[in-house]
Amino acid sequence: MFGSDPLEALAIPDGTHVKERDLVTDGDVLVGGQSVVELGVRGGSVLAGERVTFGGDIEADGDCRLDMWCEVDGNVLVGSDAYLGERVHITGQLIVSGDLDIGDDVDIERGFEANGWIVIRNPMPTIVFLFVYLSHLLHIGEEEAAEEVAAEAFDDRDAEPATIPRGSRVSDDAWRVSTPASIGDDCRLHGNIRAAEIEVGRNTEVFGSLRSKGPIRIGNGTVVHGDVTTRGGDVTIEPGVHVRGDISCDRCELSEIADVDGTIRAREGIRFEEPPNRAVETGADGASSQTPPDREVDGDGEDGAGSDDGDDGSESERAVSPAVVPIGDGALPKPESGSNATLKTAAEVYPGADRIAAVVPLGENDIEWDALDDRRSNGSGADDVAAIIADAEVDPGPDGR
Repeated sequence: MFGSDPLEALAIPDGTHVKERDLVTDGDVLVGGQSVVELGVRGGSVLAGERVTFGGDIEADGDCRLDMWCEVDGNVLVGSDAYLGERVHITGQLIVSGDLDIGDDVDIERGFEANGWIVIRNPMPTIVFLFVYLSHLLHIGEEEAAEEVAAEAFDDRDAEPATIPRGSRVSDDAWRVSTPASIGDDCRLHGNIRAAEIEVGRNTEVFGSLRSKGPIRIGNGTVVHGDVTTRGGDVTIEPGVHVRGDISCDRCELSEIADVDGTIRAREGIRFEEPPNRAVETGADGASSQTPPDREVDGDGEDGAGSDDGDDGSESERAVSPAVVPIGDGALPKPESGSNATLKTAAEVYPGADRIAAVVPLGENDIEWDALDDRRSNGSGADDVAAIIADAEVDPGPDGR
């Protein structure tokens, strides 16, 4: 695992947080050789390959193994046993609750304390030691003991480990790996993430951008405080995601209830995905059609807004009276009392007429009417329209002109 072969991917388990300057996780932390982790590490067991640099303290609840040429800029606190390869450099103090297996030319600037045995030698690599130990147990016939050791080493884990591939660089500014990256649920990370492929789980918050060569998928309820960019892949945005930046990709699959504050640049187009709780109606031929969100669907696929109690819908076929009709066809209801009680219908005013124009010349109009109060009439009264116009030209207006 810690030889020339890199780890398969950057894997951040569920619930991992970056608090101040420390990477905090519930499980183990595995770091490939020649990596730079400019953060402190807090977890179960911490295992690092050759020439790994840590920029903060290491706090391991279980074992801690640092291979040769590792450097730690801080203290190392170990809850169980510690294994330090040759030429390891620790700028702080080393405190071990169990045994200490230490190699040659190890430099611990502020000293060390160990409650168990202290052995000064070159520790055997972890994987080699495990295989030798299992081979010896099987050789002497202790198969049950070998199964217990294998189960304790590989299977009996309360949480998934955090793995950092070989040659990676992790800091508060950026996470740069050459392999795919997988981030779990309910995580909180600081820094821009650069990887071959990126998959982010649910309800995770990333204070940085996402950039990859391949596809990027962001899970429900995740917030990305930055851009989402892929050089040659697709981007999938699930419901509830909030991207506080731009999206650039080949093809974008965007949920209708996701938020993107910036610009979306998709060379092959954008596909909007409806929420998964949207009802789907399937026909007899197997084709499915989406039902509008404001309509309900019962168990048989019938629209809940249909007819009630066996109504066959005949009411919808009944004739509806038009709102606007010709004068000869319409009739206003006669009021029982009031000033409008003398209103007549068009048929009563013009008996025998089929249709009457809505607008007719004043000279052809036979209706006689008088204005209320003492104002003048424009019908057949003493003063005609010409007299009213002449009076209006002579009388001064409100401003005296």
